[in-house]
Amino acid sequence: MSAPTELRPVELFPGYSVESGSYTAGPQRFTSLRRMLVPLVITLTVLVGASTAAWAVAAGPSVRYSCPPDCGRPPTGAPVQASPRFVSADGEFSVSYPAPGTAYDVSLEDDGVSATYLGGDGGVMELFGVPAEGRSPDDVIDDLLKARQPDATVAYVLPNTTVGYQLGFGEVLDVYPQSGTAATRTRLVLMAAVKNDLALVGVAIGPFRKFAPGNGPGVPSGANLELAQDLGKYVNSFLWKGDPPR
Repeated sequence: MSAPTELRPVELFPGYSVESGSYTAGPQRFTSLRRMLVPLVITLTVLVGASTAAWAVAAGPSVRYSCPPDCGRPPTGAPVQASPRFVSADGEFSVSYPAPGTAYDVSLEDDGVSATYLGGDGGVMELFGVPAEGRSPDDVIDDLLKARQPDATVAYVLPNTTVGYQLGFGEVLDVYPQSGTAATRTRLVLMAAVKNDLALVGVAIGPFRKFAPGNGPGVPSGANLELAQDLGKYVNSFLWKGDPPR
C-alpha cells in the first residue's frame, strides 16, 4: 500500500462568486460639458443680476448735471479752504483771496478785494460785487468798461464764462496806455455773472505777454496775461448768499 499523498494548503483569493453564463456591461454614464456649463451660466447670471438690482435700489438714481450752469457739488464733505475768505459788508457774497505771504499785496474794501501781483510781470486782480439793477452780465461789463477803460478794444469774447459756477459773460481786451512816446500793450480780462440781482466780477490787468510753448499755462491759451493763470481759481470761489459751500 502506497503512502498517502501529502495535502497542500489551498491559497484563497477574495472575490465574488457568480453563476456561469454570459453577461453584458451597460454604457458608462457621464455629464457632457454643455450640460454642465448651462446651469453654471444661468446661476451666475441670476446672481449677478440680483446683486446689480439690489445695488441700484440701494444707491438710488444717479443725479444728472448740466454744467454750466448746474455743476453739482463735491462728492464728499465740505472742502478745506486753503485761502482766507472775504465776506462783503452786507453779507451778500464771499470770495477767496491770496493768503498773506504770497506774491500779492492785498487790500480789502466793503465791496471786494484788490490784489496787486508783486511777482513776474506784475498786474492787479480785483474781485468784487456790484448791484445788477436788472442788468445782464454783458451790460454790467459794458458799464464797467465805459467807467474805467473806455479806450479798451475787445480781443475776443470768452466762451461759456462762469463766475462762481454761474453762467455769465467775459471778454479779453487790449489797452494801450501812453508811456512817453511809446505805447505799452496791456491785457485786460473781465468776467461777470448775475444772481439775486447782484453781479460778481473778476478782473485781471497787466502787461501783455505772448504765450508760447514753454511760456504760459502749457495748454493752448489766448489769455496772454500771466496774472490770468491765477484769476480762475479765485473767480470760481465766488459764493452768493445762500449758496452751498464747495
